[in-house]
Amino acid sequence: MKRPELVCPAGTPASLRTAVDAGADAVYCGFQNATNARNFPGLNFTQRELSVAVEYAHNAGAKVLLAVNTFPTAGRFDLWREAIDLGAALEVDAFIVADIGVAAYAAEKWPERRLHLSVQAAASSPEAIGYYAREFGVKRVVLPRILTVPEIRALADAIPCEIETFVFGNHGLMVEGRCSLTNYATGISTNMDGVCSPAADVHYDRADDGSITTRLGTHTIDRFAAGELAGYPTICKGRYLTPARGEPYYAFEEPVSLNLAALLPDLIAVGVDAFKIEGRQRSRAYVKSVVEAFRTAIDSVLAGEPPQLADLVSLTEGQKQTEGAFKTKKWR
Repeated sequence: MKRPELVCPAGTPASLRTAVDAGADAVYCGFQNATNARNFPGLNFTQRELSVAVEYAHNAGAKVLLAVNTFPTAGRFDLWREAIDLGAALEVDAFIVADIGVAAYAAEKWPERRLHLSVQAAASSPEAIGYYAREFGVKRVVLPRILTVPEIRALADAIPCEIETFVFGNHGLMVEGRCSLTNYATGISTNMDGVCSPAADVHYDRADDGSITTRLGTHTIDRFAAGELAGYPTICKGRYLTPARGEPYYAFEEPVSLNLAALLPDLIAVGVDAFKIEGRQRSRAYVKSVVEAFRTAIDSVLAGEPPQLADLVSLTEGQKQTEGAFKTKKWR
């Protein structure tokens, strides 16, 4: 049975070391700018930090994948070019890219460096994935979280590159790389600035009765009763009132996290080459617990045993988890 790679999040140097020590085969991270899709204050790496991190990971036998996976706007391409050049100089093992201009530059300038196609590219058909592999030498595609296991099997037989799937963390609800909701509310783009629900626009207003209203800019996202857990306000996971409904409801989807631990044997059997854990915004404790759990589960499957499933629900969004579209296609 082919041994899949466990790809783990590193939002900070400390998280990178934690992920490596917990059993990650590879870690993914980004620079402190708009070139990566988790461009939040307090996250990501300076040049010096990434240099030290690459050495630490390589000494432990782990790889470092640099996320350069947002879309440059006119007049700003130099920032993405510099990120690619700097990553190559620091000897990262692969670039995770989404934009075709960034992919073309990396492939031409650093042909010896692996290219992985980000989920931000939203490529889910053999034709689209084949194009990236043929034109830019992409070695791996990170699949959108919209495919069933049989669909992944069919895709694996039809494409010339490796497959990486998410197995835990944020459950992407929009078509990845195509969400404009936060840009509409704040003027900051998930796909071009790397920020969904920027912290500067997030507000929590507590009323006298203890209830909390969450806002993103001027937009009310949710209201929570006293004692109810108030989540981070993102538009796609807010509750809203409409004239047709007397009670607030989740217009898109309720807060929930993806957890595919029980499907690991099926995903390995259909040829998935790498399993990705989401969570560069999460704590070192989250990274340690989730990486250790999936390291144990994957190793047990490879040993011919049922996956040992840790209880990770306390680390999920809204204290809820789902297998999403991977098991069945079921949408609101």
